[in-house]
Amino acid sequence: MSRLLVVEDDENLRLTLLDNLELEGFDVQVAATVAEAEVLIGEVDLCILDIMLPDGNGYDFCQWVRNRDLNVLILMLTARTLDRDIDSGFESGADDYLVKPYRMRELLLRIKALLRRRAMPLSQQANTQINGFDICWPARQVNHQGNSVHLTKTEFDLLQYLYDNLDTVKSRDDILNAVWGESVYVDNRTVDNFVAGIKKHLNLKQGQPFYIRSVRGVGYCLQSKQ
Repeated sequence: MSRLLVVEDDENLRLTLLDNLELEGFDVQVAATVAEAEVLIGEVDLCILDIMLPDGNGYDFCQWVRNRDLNVLILMLTARTLDRDIDSGFESGADDYLVKPYRMRELLLRIKALLRRRAMPLSQQANTQINGFDICWPARQVNHQGNSVHLTKTEFDLLQYLYDNLDTVKSRDDILNAVWGESVYVDNRTVDNFVAGIKKHLNLKQGQPFYIRSVRGVGYCLQSKQ
């Protein structure tokens, strides 16, 4: 049973979330303040986090969690809708960002998707079709309409990393460390160039079932409409 923490100062919303999440079978704890959340955060798998709180804000709390390397997924649930607010959410370390008012069904699907991705890398579960391209992860092969599509080792590693973190924004530093390694010095612009390369190879443009979304000042996300 996955353990969730709801950090929300609005009592009615906090109780509504508690009831709905428990009905879905989650073990749920709640907090109305940052101080309460700090005590509980180390015991949960995923945190649903409001931004405006009585004794602080969600951005700072999220950064506090990340600085302590706590293995907790964070989904920001907030009424703040401006692009700069969303950017700040991901920059502080959020795994997802959902704007109020929201559909409970969508929230539940996002929670389950985040937990599922953490449980097992997607590329270890099955072969995949991305925009009509057949990806065989174990063989590291890409085919399109019976023809082989050549990806370099680094391009394939980058594609696999983004796919394993599907619908999750990853910073350029995260990508560099995962694909090139922490001991290798590579300029951030290298990430941009390789992302542009696999976008071209696999037609990962907006409007396709899978596309790579650029988050200004943060990094990239392989997004799925499925």
